[in-house]
Amino acid sequence: MKLLLLLSMLFYSVNSIAGATQWIDFTLESGHVKIPVIVAGIDGYALLDTGAQLNAINPRFINKHQLSFDKGKKVRVKGIYGIEDKKSYNNVPTSFFGINTELDNLTEVNLGFHTTSLLFGAGFFNQFVMQLDYPNQKMRLITHDSIKLRDLENIKMQTQKGSGMPIVEVGLQDGQSVWLLLDTGNNGGLAIERKVARQMGWLDNLDITSGISMGANSIATTESFRIPTLKFGPFELENVLVSIPAEGQKAYLESQYEATGSRIKGRKVQGLIGYDVLKHFLITIDYKNGHAHIGLPDEK
Repeated sequence: MKLLLLLSMLFYSVNSIAGATQWIDFTLESGHVKIPVIVAGIDGYALLDTGAQLNAINPRFINKHQLSFDKGKKVRVKGIYGIEDKKSYNNVPTSFFGINTELDNLTEVNLGFHTTSLLFGAGFFNQFVMQLDYPNQKMRLITHDSIKLRDLENIKMQTQKGSGMPIVEVGLQDGQSVWLLLDTGNNGGLAIERKVARQMGWLDNLDITSGISMGANSIATTESFRIPTLKFGPFELENVLVSIPAEGQKAYLESQYEATGSRIKGRKVQGLIGYDVLKHFLITIDYKNGHAHIGLPDEK
């Protein structure tokens, strides 16, 4: 409710056209979209993650500045490579887009260096339609009643039953397709189940390299390669980066930073699609209703 009131104030304070904010610059850091925030009077950044069910705070930020917040309930968090119980905090004083508020239910999740203080997930994106212009590094927010994205969508997208996550259908070779989580928090290309790579014949025909990947709770070994083509909405991309769990490595590729609980069976989601694909486009996402449009932005 606090976030909803905050966004209502935002639309009245920085309107440039009816129902939309002005274009706001964001920072791209290693493929992650970040916006400036102030938490407890300290400047930092919030990572925007469409693949996260929760909002989070970085324990390294808390420890660096020796902060103390009201404690909430423990949350069981499922990352890509493991499940762990995490602390949560309430009444955290926060400012972003020029508006002051207090945020509740911020789960403690490692977000890397302490300057990334927060992560904004589903609770943030549900409130509006978001446009992310990756090439020009700018974004804006639009009220749901100001745009009918259902009439404009050019990619198959749904909200996954149970989780509410935004999932899209992506075309592979020979007319085959998979449903993937549209994940702005994934700074790679595609992260998919190993069995998909095996079914597509990629493990036998492509050059594979081994590496390490960091999830919400732990690190894991992965293998990566590039596939010749990928269909994303109306666009066909070449030489797309794909990563898979190493043989015997357990992974939860349908989500990242997910609060575990009851799930309703929906479409089978077989991985994530992230920055290495998204970086080319102006992406418009109606997170709440499950619609998206993929376009090419204007040049600077």
